Amino acid sequence: MMPLRRSSIRLSLPFGFSTGRRILVSATAVLGGFVAVAAGQTSATATNPKAPPDVIVFTNGDQLSGKFLRSVNGSAVFHSDIAGDITVSWDKVKEIHSSSKFVVLQKGFESKRNALPAHMPEGSLTVENKEIVLTPTEGGKVEPVPLAEVAYVIDEPTFEKELSHKAGFFSAWTGSATSGATIVEATTNNYTFNGGVALVRAIPPVGWLNPRNRTLLGFQGSYGKIIEPGFPTEKSAIYRAYGEYDEYFSPRVYALGQVAFDHNFAQSLDLQQIYGGGLGWTVVKQPQQTLDLKGTVQYERQSFLIQVQTTPPTPPSPDQSIIGSTFAANYMRKLPKGMVFNQQLAYLPAWNDPHDYSAAETNALVLPVYKRLGLSVGTIDTYLNDPPVTTPPTKANSFQFTFGATYTLPTPK
Repeated sequence: MMPLRRSSIRLSLPFGFSTGRRILVSATAVLGGFVAVAAGQTSATATNPKAPPDVIVFTNGDQLSGKFLRSVNGSAVFHSDIAGDITVSWDKVKEIHSSSKFVVLQKGFESKRNALPAHMPEGSLTVENKEIVLTPTEGGKVEPVPLAEVAYVIDEPTFEKELSHKAGFFSAWTGSATSGATIVEATTNNYTFNGGVALVRAIPPVGWLNPRNRTLLGFQGSYGKIIEPGFPTEKSAIYRAYGEYDEYFSPRVYALGQVAFDHNFAQSLDLQQIYGGGLGWTVVKQPQQTLDLKGTVQYERQSFLIQVQTTPPTPPSPDQSIIGSTFAANYMRKLPKGMVFNQQLAYLPAWNDPHDYSAAETNALVLPVYKRLGLSVGTIDTYLNDPPVTTPPTKANSFQFTFGATYTLPTPK
């Protein structure tokens, strides 16, 4: 039998022994760091366990787990991974339990800028027996608040952020965009296009704080053409662009500045410019409806078109400079099934020439179809009391019926 020999294996490295030892030490240190981080995370997880989900119990005994988001105007908003965001009135809620911190705003609450009132109750939330009970983190006792006296329930981080937040000009915008078209091609070709954009930027952008300022921007347009062989092309074009800035000095009264530009081919109006300022008053401010009344003093400039269709061409009416006013009413109503109705009325008297008054009415009904998409049906009626002299005569009244698709921008909660 051959004697056993001790065998050895040599590993040749492309670098020296000292260099390899340094690499080995470094690798050991990195591995140790990973182990330490993992151990730290495990320790942190053990020290700060994940908060349990919120629970909502309905009066019929059903319950959901998820996250309680807020309460607005007598309804609770709850998020569930299964059902998504659901909104339910308080009379259908038996209990809610949440470990997150909330602030309860009672009816009649008046907000203050950049400050959280010292008396404001805050803490984890429990809803039982038609009352909201908040448990402060540092202990103590907060008196229960009956649900009938609750206007809003807001999570504390959002509440503090909105009190002190200074939004940039390109943030906090909401509104809608609408477009529609009609195309007929036959012996007579008919093309009609209409569209509009209405934008609103309210600061703060939430309804549970008193407004500080508001910006409104908008555009409405309608263009049509009728082409028939052997006859002159018939054209219609009506455009309006406007802007308004409101600065509130009380929750419902504000000073405003406005500008508007109008073009109406059917009334031979080339361009009407309006620059004015005045006061506004929010008469009705409810969850389902609002009504604003406005009055301004303004400078108005009107220029008219040359009617080239006539023979000989009718000379343009002289441009007019008007010192006048705008008295307007804006009404919004939320209807069942998510429908929204908007109406705007305006009367524009001329103080330096009583015959040069005008008026306008706009109505729009939006019917939801899918998420933020809807159908819009509306009318635009304008009246110019002293239209230019043309052949054939220009009608004082212009009426439009519009129909199109509408996309609604997200609204801050």
